[in-house]
Amino acid sequence: MSPRSDPDARALTPRAFALLLRRLGDDPERGGLGYESLRRTLVRFFDWRGAHAPDVCADETLDRLARRLDEDASIEDVRGYAHGIARLVLLEQWRRPRELPAGAADERLPAEAPPAEEDPREGCFERCLAELPEDGRALILEYYAAEGRQKIDGRKRLAAALGLSDTALRNRAQRLRDRLERGIRRCLDAEADTKS
Repeated sequence: MSPRSDPDARALTPRAFALLLRRLGDDPERGGLGYESLRRTLVRFFDWRGAHAPDVCADETLDRLARRLDEDASIEDVRGYAHGIARLVLLEQWRRPRELPAGAADERLPAEAPPAEEDPREGCFERCLAELPEDGRALILEYYAAEGRQKIDGRKRLAAALGLSDTALRNRAQRLRDRLERGIRRCLDAEADTKS
């Protein structure tokens, strides 16, 4: 099943799409160019990681981003947030058995193996991140999405949106990070045991 054929996926509204374009550019033309640029970046992201339908995954990521912006306009780093969503879409695809739409031809024969130099920590991170509850994943991705002043401002907005103090948000993010780190250590240990 491709992400777009998921019957539970909510339809993208014109308002959400227009909001996404506004966040990607000052005027409609720049917004459209920003959208196309981000889409190309996402297609490459999925293609490089061996996704079966990189263009479909990129479209799903952009649809989710637009819906999220429609729900929560406080997201500061739109491109960073899109990258976080893309990682989740990729994980979801890896978990599902491969299905191609009727009449679609697979351009790659056979499925490509991941590059030998791929860092095992990244794979463990992705698996452990996917094991977090959806709200925990969203919180940790948004918490660490930006840098510098944008990070500080983003965290203040995130705390306000969740009705938490800055300290409570920091504590929640630290608990999630600790959980991720423990999971990654276990995963890396298991991989090392498998290789020895």
